[in-house]
Amino acid sequence: MGQKVNPIGLRLGITHNWKSRWFFSDDDAYKKNLISDIKIRDGIMKKFSFASVTSVEIERAINKVVLIIYAVKPGMIIGRGGKGLEEVKKFVEKELNIDSKKDKKFKLDIKIEPVKKPYLNAFYVAKTISDKITRNFPHRRVVHKAMDRVMEYGAKGVKIQLSGRIAGTEIGRTEKYFLGTIPASTIREHIDYASVPALTKSGYVGIKVWIAL
Repeated sequence: MGQKVNPIGLRLGITHNWKSRWFFSDDDAYKKNLISDIKIRDGIMKKFSFASVTSVEIERAINKVVLIIYAVKPGMIIGRGGKGLEEVKKFVEKELNIDSKKDKKFKLDIKIEPVKKPYLNAFYVAKTISDKITRNFPHRRVVHKAMDRVMEYGAKGVKIQLSGRIAGTEIGRTEKYFLGTIPASTIREHIDYASVPALTKSGYVGIKVWIAL
């Protein structure tokens, strides 16, 4: 069971919270807001990738949207005099199709939260491995170094899986690396998970990371 289900989806409401927190009974409003959330989340993570954004949480009320951005380098998003925050505000308002200057009732609250222990964040670890594999670093050395850093930060265990034409081989394969313990079937165990692709000259290599906290 623990091998076939997304570890975060399995633990929603127990050890993990939803990344989008709102409720609409109307089907059209639900669909519209869901698509809007995906565009906002993907847009911010791509636009501010230099600040190592790990996740974006969105809370909605009737005339209010709260955006919580978790980043390893929050200062790079905020910028000098808060210029970065203005960019985020303009981008979100454009996606929501709202002009806050005209609509005085609408309120957008943006919070930038720092990720204090980046190597305990599965997305950050997976993205770091992806960036290095894309630049043709030896994959085994990259993975073992990442696992050592994760354990140094105090994790109970880490599991990393690579799938695809690793190191440019003709036939795709899967490699798994373990360190410590990963009780994937224990629902109350706090496990962070992320999946990130790495585009190499030979094609995509899938990277999956499990971290038991």
